Amino acid sequence: MALPEATRVLIVENDELNAMLLQLQLEGAGFAVVGVAGGVADALQMIDEMQPQLAFLDYWLSRSETSAPIAEQLKQRGIPFLVATGMDISQLPPVFDAGIKLSKPYTGADLSQALAQSLATT
Repeated sequence: MALPEATRVLIVENDELNAMLLQLQLEGAGFAVVGVAGGVADALQMIDEMQPQLAFLDYWLSRSETSAPIAEQLKQRGIPFLVATGMDISQLPPVFDAGIKLSKPYTGADLSQALAQSLATT
C-alpha cells in the first residue's frame, strides 16, 4: 500500500464546510490535499494541473452537476477515486464501479477503510 504522505489528493465537493472537514481529516492522516473543486470544469482542470494520485468525489455537485464526467476522466487515467453520496449507492452510474463507494453519512472508520482500499489498488 502506498504511504499517505506520498499521495496527492483532489477533493471534489461543492459544500465548503464538508470540503474543509474532509481536507482536515485527510491532512491529519498524512495525505497532501492538492486542490478542492466545487464543480466539473474546475475538477477537470485540476486533474490536468495538479496530477492527483487519488480523488475524493461527492456525487451531486452545484448547478445540478454530478461527478460522473470527473470519474470517467479519472478512470481513463488510472487514478483511483472514492465517491460519497447520500443516495443508494446501487443507483450510481456504472462509471463509479471503477472507484470505492461510500454512503453518507459515513464514519471516520468508514473513510479510513475506503482510503486503504483505494490505496491498495495503486
